[in-house]
This record gives sequence, structure tokens and C-alpha cells, in this order.
Amino acid sequence: MSEPITGKVKAVAFDLDGTLVDSASDLTVAVQDCLAEFGLPLCSEAQVRSWIGNGAEVLMQRALTLSAGDAYSQAHCQKMMPRFKWHYQQNLQKHSQLYDDVLMVLKRLHEADIRLAIVTNKPYDFTIPLLKGFGLSDYFSSVLGGDSLAEMKPHPLPLQHLLKLWDLKPNELVMVGDSKNDILAAKAAGVGAIGLTYGYNYGEDISLSDPNAVCHQLRDIIPVIL
Repeated sequence: MSEPITGKVKAVAFDLDGTLVDSASDLTVAVQDCLAEFGLPLCSEAQVRSWIGNGAEVLMQRALTLSAGDAYSQAHCQKMMPRFKWHYQQNLQKHSQLYDDVLMVLKRLHEADIRLAIVTNKPYDFTIPLLKGFGLSDYFSSVLGGDSLAEMKPHPLPLQHLLKLWDLKPNELVMVGDSKNDILAAKAAGVGAIGLTYGYNYGEDISLSDPNAVCHQLRDIIPVIL
């Protein structure tokens, strides 16, 4: 494992899906409804959970490849994306739920004058209403979706953007997430990384990505950061 996080942490960037919100059930319904609309075989929630993390388009590409096989094409996926987004909009918060201790952790960090950001690969237009629906919006002074900048995680650009926006040194920012994309982005940006063992990391052990710390529950990040 990488060296422990040391020094004064001034800001924390959180992933969303699989880190703060368990959204797999609603994403599954949206994917299934979209596939059904196009007369394609459906996928399971377990499969969708293993596909989450690289944005909505990659999620649908994976679903379409499984369902359509050799008939799959990039053009077909592009045709389906507006319908997937429509179906997901109808199911944005029907079954999704916060993981344990999310509100407590955010409140604790906020009270400690730690700046908080969302850095997710989820499209921005879905991220904002989901944060509002769960009462999380007021905790975050910056929200970056997968389409907010020219690159998304695992590219370091979103974290580099925060460093510049908030005039931070790399050792003053920590990325918290459940996916290797979060850890890879943090390492590439030179910032701290905390990996969570729950969530949607493609069935891989998050420790294999070599974060600075591994936490089994969200509340465990508090002593690491503070």
C-alpha cells in the first residue's frame, strides 16, 4: 500500500455511485427498460453492478455488447443513449439509497472546515438532482460530472481542476472512492487516495490499486483525514 496520508488535508473529493449512493438498482431498471424498448435480451443487476464506473455511455456499451453480441455497433449505442437517459431520469431515485453514515461523515468534515467536492463519471444532469434528492447539495462547493470537463476519471483532469480552482497543493486534497478509476486519477494528480471496499469496483479488491488507505465503512475515513 502507498504511504499513509500525512499533513493537513484541506479538501476532499468524493466519488458518487458506489461511494455515497448505492444507485445500481435504478441504473439496472433504466438499462433493462432501454434494452426491452429495442427488443434486446435483458441483463441482470449483478451484471450492471460490475459495469458501473466509467460513465453512462460505457455502461450502455457493455450492456449492448452482452445483449446484441455480433450485432453490436457504436452507432447503435449512440442511437440508444437518449432513450437510456430518458429511462434513467424516470428512475433516478426510486430504489437508490445512501450508504451508512454518509450524512454524518459529510457533516463532520464540513464542521472541520474541509472543502468538499463531488468528482463522478456520472453525467452532470443526473448528478445534481440526485444530490438534491438526498439532501447532500449544501455540503459540496464544487460538483464535477463525467461530462463537465474534457476528460473523466481515471484521467487526473477533474482533480487537477480542483487543485487549481481552490489553490491547493496536491497533499492538501484527498480523493475518496470505491473504484480503481478513483485511485488511478488520484495517483496521476499526485493527491491522496482512500479506497472503499464496498461499491462497484468491477469485482476487484480495491487494495490492488494501491491507495494510501483502505476503509471498509465510510465513517472510517474520518480519522484518516482529520
